[in-house]
Amino acid sequence: MGGPIRVLWLIKGLGPGGAERLLVSAAPHVDRERFSYEACYLLPWKDHLAPDLEAAGIPVTCLGVRRALDPSWVGRLRALVRERGHDVVHAHLPYAAAGARVGLRSLRPRPVIVYTEHNTWERYSPATRRLNAATFGWNDAVIAVSGAVAGSIRRPGRVPVHVIPNGVDGEALRAEALPRAEARAELGLPRDGFVVGTVGGLTAKKGHPHLVRAARIVVDRHPEARFVFVGLPADPLPVEDEIARLGLGDRVVLAGYRPDAGRLGAAFDAFCLPSIHEGMPVSLLEAMSLGLPVVATAVGGVPEVATDGEDALLVPPADHWSLAGALFRVIEDGPLREALAARARATAARFGVEAMVRRTEDVYREALAATGRVP
Repeated sequence: MGGPIRVLWLIKGLGPGGAERLLVSAAPHVDRERFSYEACYLLPWKDHLAPDLEAAGIPVTCLGVRRALDPSWVGRLRALVRERGHDVVHAHLPYAAAGARVGLRSLRPRPVIVYTEHNTWERYSPATRRLNAATFGWNDAVIAVSGAVAGSIRRPGRVPVHVIPNGVDGEALRAEALPRAEARAELGLPRDGFVVGTVGGLTAKKGHPHLVRAARIVVDRHPEARFVFVGLPADPLPVEDEIARLGLGDRVVLAGYRPDAGRLGAAFDAFCLPSIHEGMPVSLLEAMSLGLPVVATAVGGVPEVATDGEDALLVPPADHWSLAGALFRVIEDGPLREALAARARATAARFGVEAMVRRTEDVYREALAATGRVP
């Protein structure tokens, strides 16, 4: 094979989700001598991160899907891959991956299909699980972002599955972080008072209503406490209704989508991840990299990152009483808070983005070699 290996990253949208942000984080660290990268996405209204990829030197193409369940993009993907001669198509998330498996299977020469599974399979709807399973055997290699995700896969055939945890660039995050006073001012928060932050789109799987209920319990004992939800309001009504029902309008801030969420971490005294389902949450790794004490639910790959009582406090999902109890410990025990923060930063250092990228590029080479093409 002459020249660099041509890789196409394929994803449904480039909105501000964890999988999408990983592509932006990875872009500065790819091996540009051995690989040539492009990115492709389906939904034109989910383009938040497209400029960031372009700025990092990754050309981006939108396949222009205008309505749900429009399969015409598969033909456009096939034409793009034929024209550009991609050696590897690396698909993220089931819908885009299933279309790529079907559309590229008969292409000659056929690119190898590498798929990253970002979520445990119970997270998906039955229809998505069936679609993923029906085409899963057409992958050439699979990357799972945690052992929990790998263990959830129910797949036909014998497709190699590599566990490669998500990674973050802790040094860059810390370098870009605003000072505490500036970060609080940007979020409209008072300079004093304990602030619990969470980062992630307002969706059912993130468990935000449970954190709102926990906030009610915490605020009853600590009236000065504030809770800040940073993330795209994909499904905000359950959270907004719970805030109104519990009378927390002046204690819970819905900050919306912030492209610079990591810069605002210094505004928080603690980070809380109340998710019902997770694969390997990027927001958790970022919070730990920033040295924030963490309270999180023990779901998916979270326990593979954090150890309860060592570098975080872990609680069961969908249990606002347990969330409140752990938050009380963080708020009221200064030495515990400092110890959790210090250990969190040390733990996050083990999950670097450069190691993630190098291991992923190894998978590309192995998948090509397995098809008889020597990279």
